[in-house]
Amino acid sequence: MAEKKYAYYSGCSQETSSKEYDISLRAVMKALDVELVEPEGWSCCGSTPAHTVNHVLAAALAARNLALVEKMNMPVLTTPCPSCLTAFKEANHRMENDSFKKDVNSLLDNPYNGTVDAKSSLQIIYEDIGLETIASKVKYVFTELKVAPYYGCIMNRPPALAKFDDPENPIAMDKILSALGLNVCDFAFKTECCGAGYGYTKKDMMKELTYKVLDMARDAGANCIAVACPVCQMNLDLNQKEINKDRGSDFNMPVIYFTQLMGLAFGCSPKELAIKKLIVNPDKLLKNRMLKSETDKGQDKEKLKASA
Repeated sequence: MAEKKYAYYSGCSQETSSKEYDISLRAVMKALDVELVEPEGWSCCGSTPAHTVNHVLAAALAARNLALVEKMNMPVLTTPCPSCLTAFKEANHRMENDSFKKDVNSLLDNPYNGTVDAKSSLQIIYEDIGLETIASKVKYVFTELKVAPYYGCIMNRPPALAKFDDPENPIAMDKILSALGLNVCDFAFKTECCGAGYGYTKKDMMKELTYKVLDMARDAGANCIAVACPVCQMNLDLNQKEINKDRGSDFNMPVIYFTQLMGLAFGCSPKELAIKKLIVNPDKLLKNRMLKSETDKGQDKEKLKASA
């Protein structure tokens, strides 16, 4: 029986273009004895575009899903997607205003009372499960990986709404990756925008921003990037070939979900984590893995206690 249980909103992209994020998160949560329960009949939350059209309608899209969780009597909804998370947090914040709340609920079959807290899956893993538990699950250390942790620009922003980690220098993913025994690089661009939102409207701007993130990761000594956002992952992974062609660069840097790295460390196979869905192949970096001894685990526990 799972020790913890959360309502789980995968979001649209995790059902399609970024399915490997959903697959790897489910595998990791299972290994950590966490049960994820999807709200029956969930729908699109509106993500980031909806609020540019109408704030009430945007909040209604998010609140419909929050109301489903409320009916489940579950106080926390977790989602792996920062855009979905922002939609839920924004709806909760705006609906603190009684007039706005009334306008939103007039559009819903089931009114939302505002009792559900939305948290990212990264936050749940870092705060609720904790580094000691993560380290205790590690079976393998991948000795070739030098990881740049990339949070993207909205995971921890705005701080008054996000209420998680530092908006300029977040450390949650860094510490999770360190608990896996990975070499984590000091990456100055961990919250800089990669330009994913401009992929169609301002492609040159997107390429410039993406180039800077990749270039800074390489300068930091990284040979791969860990991400927690499906849009960032797709942008950084998919566009390297085109950027190389335009700029004469030679990027060939795997962009891997942090949950895939966790799953690999926990002993899941690359197939179980849908590693093959990544565009830049990380296989060469994953060839060398070292079995983690019980002695190593004990040493890591002491390190974690010292750094807490």
